[in-house]
Amino acid sequence: MAMTELKFLVVDDMMTMRKIVSQQLRAMGVVTIEEANDGTVAWNKMEEAAKLNKPFQFIVSDWNMPEMKGIDLLKKARAHPTYKTVAFLLVTAESEMDQVKEAVASGVDNYLVKPFTPQSFQEKLMAAYQRRFPGK
Repeated sequence: MAMTELKFLVVDDMMTMRKIVSQQLRAMGVVTIEEANDGTVAWNKMEEAAKLNKPFQFIVSDWNMPEMKGIDLLKKARAHPTYKTVAFLLVTAESEMDQVKEAVASGVDNYLVKPFTPQSFQEKLMAAYQRRFPGK
């Protein structure tokens, strides 16, 4: 499946960051993008989409959010039968190695540190996409 055909969920407590990420995705040709302002809202959307048999195929999530952090959303996704192999990119202002190690151990596909350039966003996103959708 081409990346432009995937269903994306952008999760960030800052509306500005959600808009930046969504604009980047649209610039790359992505059409189906939903947004959530924290991990709890995102999880509810993910569960609803799974019940409708229209699951999200790519999650781009901030790390630090109220209610549910991105790392916890990742762990819930990896434990869910529908989302255990979903492409997952964590975006954060944190660059501590212990967080990177925790994210990798939890099954993140890639990790992007803010602030990021459009080029670095595309590179990290494509690497995560190619990991989950090899040969595309």
